[in-house]
Amino acid sequence: MPVPESPVTDGGPAGPVRPSRLDPAIAARLRRTPDGLVAAVVRQHDTGEVLMVAWMDDEALHRTLTTGRATYWSRSRQEYWVKGATSGHHQYVRSVALDCDGDALLVSVEQVGAACHTGERTCFFTELPVTAEGADPR
Repeated sequence: MPVPESPVTDGGPAGPVRPSRLDPAIAARLRRTPDGLVAAVVRQHDTGEVLMVAWMDDEALHRTLTTGRATYWSRSRQEYWVKGATSGHHQYVRSVALDCDGDALLVSVEQVGAACHTGERTCFFTELPVTAEGADPR
């Protein structure tokens, strides 16, 4: 999906690596990785179940906010992807919140089908043992 011409910056605090139509007031609040990305934690809107973690740049966030469809930046393919476009496992966005530091997004969605590329409902299906001594039992 082409993006209209706009200035491209170096990916530092000033802005994204790729062109974007994101509202400048929102863009100014983001703290990006050196490659212009912000972590997006995705959860089921009504249960709070954590489904997955993905990455957004400014344009992916813009598309997510304006279309209501979760759109991410694929680090491996170097392209945008709309969740469910090929799998049919869509994410319909209910809300997006920015954390206090501006370096993570909480995306609440209505998940249709599996969120994980493995076919699991959530990407967090592998439990690890916690054996820390002195942990508060509450």
